[in-house]
Amino acid sequence: MNDTLHWFKSSHSDDSGGNCVEVATCPHAVHLRDSKQSDGPTFTVEPVAWTAFIAWQN
Repeated sequence: MNDTLHWFKSSHSDDSGGNCVEVATCPHAVHLRDSKQSDGPTFTVEPVAWTAFIAWQN
C-alpha cells in the first residue's frame, strides 16, 4: 500500500525535522506515518476524523 500512495509532509509538522508527519489522502481515507520510518507502520483515519483533528489544532 505504501508504494501506491502519494505521501507529503504535513504542514503541521515541526520545521526542525524532528516531529515530521507525512500524509497521503484517498477519497475514503487519510493515511499517516512518521517521516523517519517510511517503511514503518501507518495509521489510517476517515477524512471526517482528520478534518476534525486539524480544526481542533487550529
